[in-house]
Amino acid sequence: MPHQFEPLPLDHLLTTPLARRSHKVAVPDFARVLPKGASMAAFVDALPKQLAGLEFRAAVDAVASAHKNDRPVIWSMGAHIIKCGLSPWVVELMRADVISLVAMNGAGAIHDIEVALVGETSEDVSTLLGDGTFGAAEETGAFMAEALENGEGGMGGRLGKALLASRPPHLEHSILGQAAVLGLPVTVHVALGTDTAHMHPKADGARIGEASLYDFRLLAGAVAQLSGGVYLSVGSAVILPEVFLKALTAARNLGHDVRDFTTVNMDMIQHYRPVENVLRRPTRTGGRGIALTGHHEIMVPLLCHAVMELITK
Repeated sequence: MPHQFEPLPLDHLLTTPLARRSHKVAVPDFARVLPKGASMAAFVDALPKQLAGLEFRAAVDAVASAHKNDRPVIWSMGAHIIKCGLSPWVVELMRADVISLVAMNGAGAIHDIEVALVGETSEDVSTLLGDGTFGAAEETGAFMAEALENGEGGMGGRLGKALLASRPPHLEHSILGQAAVLGLPVTVHVALGTDTAHMHPKADGARIGEASLYDFRLLAGAVAQLSGGVYLSVGSAVILPEVFLKALTAARNLGHDVRDFTTVNMDMIQHYRPVENVLRRPTRTGGRGIALTGHHEIMVPLLCHAVMELITK
Protein backbone atom coordinates (compact mmCIF):
# COMPACT_ATOMS: atom_id res chain seq x y z
CA MET A 1 0.00 0.00 0.00
CA PRO A 2 1.45 3.44 -0.90
CA HIS A 3 2.64 5.72 1.90
CA GLN A 4 0.30 8.56 2.76
CA PHE A 5 1.80 12.04 3.30
CA GLU A 6 0.35 15.29 4.60
CA PRO A 7 1.81 18.81 4.23
CA LEU A 8 3.95 19.75 7.25
CA PRO A 9 2.46 22.73 9.10
CA LEU A 10 5.05 25.53 9.45
CA ASP A 11 3.09 27.91 11.66
CA HIS A 12 5.43 27.48 14.65
CA LEU A 13 8.75 27.28 12.79
CA LEU A 14 11.42 29.24 14.68
CA THR A 15 13.06 32.07 12.73
CA THR A 16 16.30 33.98 13.39
CA PRO A 17 16.93 37.71 13.00
CA LEU A 18 19.35 38.54 10.17
CA ALA A 19 21.49 40.54 12.59
CA ARG A 20 22.18 37.41 14.66
CA ARG A 21 22.90 35.12 11.71
CA SER A 22 26.44 34.51 10.41
CA HIS A 23 27.05 35.33 6.74
CA LYS A 24 29.57 34.22 4.14
CA VAL A 25 29.07 37.19 1.79
CA ALA A 26 29.25 40.88 2.70
CA VAL A 27 29.24 44.14 0.73
CA PRO A 28 32.89 44.99 1.58
CA ASP A 29 33.86 41.81 -0.24
CA PHE A 30 32.00 42.71 -3.44
CA ALA A 31 33.84 43.47 -6.67
CA ARG A 32 34.60 47.11 -7.35
CA VAL A 33 33.86 48.79 -10.66
CA LEU A 34 37.01 50.43 -11.98
CA PRO A 35 37.46 53.60 -14.01
CA LYS A 36 38.64 53.44 -17.60
CA GLY A 37 42.38 52.87 -17.89
CA ALA A 38 42.79 51.21 -14.48
CA SER A 39 45.95 49.16 -13.99
CA MET A 40 46.16 45.39 -13.87
CA ALA A 41 47.05 45.60 -10.17
CA ALA A 42 43.88 47.61 -9.58
CA PHE A 43 41.89 45.02 -11.53
CA VAL A 44 43.18 42.19 -9.35
CA ASP A 45 42.57 44.20 -6.18
CA ALA A 46 39.01 44.92 -7.33
CA LEU A 47 38.09 41.26 -7.79
CA PRO A 48 35.46 40.01 -5.35
CA LYS A 49 36.91 38.55 -2.18
CA GLN A 50 35.08 35.32 -2.87
CA LEU A 51 35.98 31.90 -4.29
CA ALA A 52 38.23 32.17 -7.36
CA GLY A 53 38.72 35.89 -6.73
CA LEU A 54 40.63 34.98 -3.58
CA GLU A 55 42.36 32.01 -5.21
CA PHE A 56 43.57 34.09 -8.16
CA ARG A 57 45.03 36.70 -5.80
CA ALA A 58 46.73 33.96 -3.80
CA ALA A 59 48.30 32.43 -6.91
CA VAL A 60 49.63 35.80 -8.11
CA ASP A 61 50.97 36.63 -4.66
CA ALA A 62 52.63 33.22 -4.30
CA VAL A 63 54.51 33.54 -7.61
CA ALA A 64 55.54 37.12 -6.89
CA SER A 65 56.65 36.20 -3.37
CA ALA A 66 58.71 33.26 -4.63
CA HIS A 67 60.37 35.56 -7.15
CA LYS A 68 61.10 38.19 -4.46
CA ASN A 69 62.54 35.60 -2.06
CA ASP A 70 64.59 33.80 -4.72
CA ARG A 71 62.61 30.59 -4.44
CA PRO A 72 61.94 28.31 -7.45
CA VAL A 73 58.92 28.77 -9.68
CA ILE A 74 58.42 25.67 -11.83
CA TRP A 75 56.09 26.07 -14.81
CA SER A 76 54.87 22.70 -16.09
CA MET A 77 52.68 22.76 -19.17
CA GLY A 78 50.77 20.74 -21.70
CA ALA A 79 50.96 21.34 -25.43
CA HIS A 80 47.72 23.32 -25.56
CA ILE A 81 49.48 26.27 -23.96
CA ILE A 82 51.51 26.60 -27.15
CA LYS A 83 48.53 25.81 -29.39
CA CYS A 84 46.55 28.58 -27.69
CA GLY A 85 49.26 31.06 -28.68
CA LEU A 86 50.57 31.64 -25.16
CA SER A 87 54.30 31.05 -25.68
CA PRO A 88 55.05 34.81 -25.57
CA TRP A 89 53.81 35.02 -21.98
CA VAL A 90 55.86 31.99 -20.89
CA VAL A 91 58.94 33.51 -22.53
CA GLU A 92 58.22 36.86 -20.85
CA LEU A 93 58.19 35.24 -17.40
CA MET A 94 61.39 33.41 -18.30
CA ARG A 95 63.09 36.67 -19.31
CA ALA A 96 61.91 38.34 -16.10
CA ASP A 97 63.59 35.58 -14.10
CA VAL A 98 60.22 34.56 -12.64
CA ILE A 99 60.21 31.03 -14.04
CA SER A 100 63.11 28.89 -12.79
CA LEU A 101 62.38 25.80 -14.91
CA VAL A 102 59.88 24.87 -17.61
CA ALA A 103 58.65 21.29 -17.80
CA MET A 104 56.65 20.16 -20.82
CA ASN A 105 55.40 16.94 -22.34
CA GLY A 106 56.62 15.57 -25.66
CA ALA A 107 53.76 17.14 -27.60
CA GLY A 108 54.74 20.53 -26.19
CA ALA A 109 58.24 20.11 -27.61
CA ILE A 110 56.83 19.14 -31.01
CA HIS A 111 54.56 22.18 -31.27
CA ASP A 112 57.29 24.47 -29.97
CA ILE A 113 59.77 23.24 -32.59
CA GLU A 114 57.25 23.56 -35.42
CA VAL A 115 56.45 27.13 -34.37
CA ALA A 116 60.18 27.91 -34.44
CA LEU A 117 60.72 26.24 -37.83
CA VAL A 118 57.73 27.48 -39.82
CA GLY A 119 55.68 29.75 -37.54
CA GLU A 120 52.74 27.34 -37.58
CA THR A 121 51.69 24.11 -35.87
CA SER A 122 48.76 21.77 -35.09
CA GLU A 123 47.10 19.47 -37.59
CA ASP A 124 43.51 18.63 -38.44
CA VAL A 125 43.71 15.14 -36.97
CA SER A 126 40.28 13.98 -38.13
CA THR A 127 41.03 14.87 -41.74
CA LEU A 128 44.59 13.54 -41.94
CA LEU A 129 44.02 10.35 -39.95
CA GLY A 130 41.92 8.95 -42.78
CA ASP A 131 44.83 8.63 -45.22
CA GLY A 132 47.55 8.06 -42.62
CA THR A 133 49.32 11.39 -43.11
CA PHE A 134 48.58 12.65 -39.59
CA GLY A 135 51.82 13.18 -37.71
CA ALA A 136 54.02 12.34 -40.68
CA ALA A 137 55.84 15.67 -40.98
CA GLU A 138 59.42 15.10 -42.12
CA GLU A 139 61.16 18.12 -40.61
CA THR A 140 59.77 17.81 -37.07
CA GLY A 141 60.76 14.21 -36.45
CA ALA A 142 64.08 14.59 -38.25
CA PHE A 143 65.01 17.72 -36.28
CA MET A 144 64.24 16.05 -32.95
CA ALA A 145 66.07 12.84 -33.85
CA GLU A 146 69.18 14.69 -35.00
CA ALA A 147 69.20 16.93 -31.92
CA LEU A 148 69.08 13.88 -29.66
CA GLU A 149 71.77 12.10 -31.68
CA ASN A 150 74.24 14.98 -31.64
CA GLY A 151 73.56 16.57 -28.25
CA GLU A 152 74.24 15.73 -24.62
CA GLY A 153 72.21 15.94 -21.43
CA GLY A 154 68.44 16.18 -21.31
CA MET A 155 65.94 16.39 -24.12
CA GLY A 156 64.91 19.98 -23.39
CA GLY A 157 68.51 21.15 -23.38
CA ARG A 158 69.43 19.28 -26.55
CA LEU A 159 66.41 20.56 -28.48
CA GLY A 160 66.94 24.13 -27.30
CA LYS A 161 70.60 24.15 -28.24
CA ALA A 162 69.79 22.65 -31.64
CA LEU A 163 67.25 25.40 -32.27
CA LEU A 164 69.70 28.04 -31.18
CA ALA A 165 72.35 26.62 -33.51
CA SER A 166 70.02 26.41 -36.53
CA ARG A 167 68.52 29.89 -36.03
CA PRO A 168 65.03 29.16 -37.43
CA PRO A 169 62.97 32.16 -38.54
CA HIS A 170 60.63 32.16 -35.54
CA LEU A 171 63.11 31.45 -32.76
CA GLU A 172 61.79 34.33 -30.66
CA HIS A 173 58.49 32.46 -30.21
CA SER A 174 60.11 29.20 -29.12
CA ILE A 175 60.15 28.38 -25.41
CA LEU A 176 62.90 25.80 -25.97
CA GLY A 177 64.96 28.19 -28.07
CA GLN A 178 64.59 31.17 -25.76
CA ALA A 179 65.43 29.00 -22.77
CA ALA A 180 68.69 28.12 -24.51
CA VAL A 181 69.36 31.82 -25.06
CA LEU A 182 68.72 32.54 -21.37
CA GLY A 183 70.47 29.46 -20.00
CA LEU A 184 67.19 28.40 -18.37
CA PRO A 185 66.46 24.68 -17.92
CA VAL A 186 63.59 23.09 -19.84
CA THR A 187 62.70 19.46 -19.21
CA VAL A 188 60.74 17.32 -21.66
CA HIS A 189 58.85 14.31 -20.29
CA VAL A 190 57.96 11.74 -22.91
CA ALA A 191 55.69 8.71 -22.88
CA LEU A 192 56.91 6.59 -25.79
CA GLY A 193 54.26 6.16 -28.45
CA THR A 194 52.22 9.21 -27.48
CA ASP A 195 53.91 11.70 -29.81
CA THR A 196 53.87 11.94 -33.59
CA ALA A 197 57.67 12.22 -33.67
CA HIS A 198 57.90 8.62 -32.45
CA MET A 199 56.57 7.44 -35.81
CA HIS A 200 59.41 9.06 -37.70
CA PRO A 201 61.90 6.60 -39.28
CA LYS A 202 64.79 8.30 -37.47
CA ALA A 203 63.20 8.10 -34.01
CA ASP A 204 65.49 6.27 -31.57
CA GLY A 205 63.80 4.97 -28.45
CA ALA A 206 67.05 4.58 -26.54
CA ARG A 207 68.05 8.21 -27.11
CA ILE A 208 64.54 9.48 -26.35
CA GLY A 209 64.39 7.49 -23.14
CA GLU A 210 67.89 8.45 -22.04
CA ALA A 211 67.31 12.17 -22.62
CA SER A 212 63.86 12.20 -21.01
CA LEU A 213 65.09 10.26 -17.97
CA TYR A 214 67.87 12.82 -17.56
CA ASP A 215 65.18 15.51 -17.60
CA PHE A 216 63.17 13.67 -14.95
CA ARG A 217 66.19 13.72 -12.67
CA LEU A 218 66.79 17.38 -13.45
CA LEU A 219 63.19 18.22 -12.56
CA ALA A 220 63.52 16.19 -9.36
CA GLY A 221 66.58 18.29 -8.50
CA ALA A 222 64.52 21.45 -8.89
CA VAL A 223 61.62 20.00 -6.88
CA ALA A 224 64.08 19.16 -4.10
CA GLN A 225 64.51 22.94 -3.63
CA LEU A 226 60.81 23.81 -3.94
CA SER A 227 60.18 24.78 -0.28
CA GLY A 228 58.83 28.32 -0.30
CA GLY A 229 58.38 28.17 -4.07
CA VAL A 230 55.57 27.52 -6.53
CA TYR A 231 54.78 24.63 -8.86
CA LEU A 232 52.30 25.48 -11.62
CA SER A 233 50.59 22.77 -13.66
CA VAL A 234 49.12 24.51 -16.70
CA GLY A 235 47.05 22.41 -19.06
CA SER A 236 48.50 18.95 -18.40
CA ALA A 237 45.94 16.39 -17.31
CA VAL A 238 48.10 13.25 -17.00
CA ILE A 239 51.82 13.26 -17.87
CA LEU A 240 53.14 16.21 -15.86
CA PRO A 241 51.05 15.58 -12.71
CA GLU A 242 52.36 12.01 -12.64
CA VAL A 243 55.94 13.13 -13.24
CA PHE A 244 55.71 15.78 -10.52
CA LEU A 245 54.48 13.28 -7.94
CA LYS A 246 57.41 10.94 -8.63
CA ALA A 247 59.92 13.80 -8.63
CA LEU A 248 58.61 14.97 -5.26
CA THR A 249 58.71 11.56 -3.63
CA ALA A 250 62.23 10.93 -5.00
CA ALA A 251 63.41 14.22 -3.49
CA ARG A 252 61.83 13.45 -0.13
CA ASN A 253 63.14 9.89 -0.20
CA LEU A 254 66.67 11.27 -0.56
CA GLY A 255 66.29 13.44 2.52
CA HIS A 256 65.11 16.76 1.09
CA ASP A 257 62.46 18.21 3.39
CA VAL A 258 60.26 19.73 0.70
CA ARG A 259 57.44 21.52 2.52
CA ASP A 260 55.44 24.73 2.60
CA PHE A 261 55.22 25.39 -1.13
CA THR A 262 52.28 26.43 -3.29
CA THR A 263 50.89 24.38 -6.15
CA VAL A 264 48.59 25.83 -8.80
CA ASN A 265 46.57 23.86 -11.31
CA MET A 266 45.26 25.90 -14.24
CA ASP A 267 43.06 24.12 -16.73
CA MET A 268 39.75 24.36 -18.55
CA ILE A 269 38.36 21.69 -16.22
CA GLN A 270 39.81 20.18 -13.06
CA HIS A 271 40.96 16.63 -13.83
CA TYR A 272 41.54 13.90 -11.26
CA ARG A 273 45.33 13.62 -11.54
CA PRO A 274 46.18 17.33 -11.26
CA VAL A 275 43.78 17.72 -8.34
CA GLU A 276 45.24 14.76 -6.47
CA ASN A 277 48.88 14.75 -7.64
CA VAL A 278 49.45 18.50 -7.77
CA LEU A 279 47.00 20.18 -5.38
CA ARG A 280 46.17 17.72 -2.61
CA ARG A 281 48.74 14.99 -2.00
CA PRO A 282 51.95 17.05 -2.30
CA THR A 283 50.74 19.81 0.08
CA ARG A 284 49.15 17.57 2.69
CA THR A 285 52.16 17.91 5.00
CA GLY A 286 52.53 21.66 4.45
CA GLY A 287 51.65 24.10 1.72
CA ARG A 288 48.64 25.15 -0.32
CA GLY A 289 46.99 23.95 -3.51
CA ILE A 290 45.12 26.45 -5.69
CA ALA A 291 42.74 25.49 -8.50
CA LEU A 292 42.08 28.05 -11.24
CA THR A 293 39.58 26.94 -13.86
CA GLY A 294 39.07 28.63 -17.20
CA HIS A 295 40.19 28.95 -20.80
CA HIS A 296 43.98 29.02 -21.16
CA GLU A 297 43.90 31.88 -23.65
CA ILE A 298 42.25 34.10 -21.00
CA MET A 299 43.55 32.78 -17.68
CA VAL A 300 47.25 32.52 -18.55
CA PRO A 301 47.59 36.14 -19.77
CA LEU A 302 45.66 37.35 -16.72
CA LEU A 303 47.94 35.52 -14.31
CA CYS A 304 51.16 36.39 -16.12
CA HIS A 305 50.26 40.07 -16.55
CA ALA A 306 49.25 40.34 -12.90
CA VAL A 307 52.52 38.78 -11.76
CA MET A 308 54.61 41.00 -14.03
CA GLU A 309 52.91 44.17 -12.82
CA LEU A 310 53.29 43.14 -9.19
CA ILE A 311 57.01 42.38 -9.42
CA THR A 312 57.83 45.55 -11.39
CA LYS A 313 56.04 48.03 -9.10
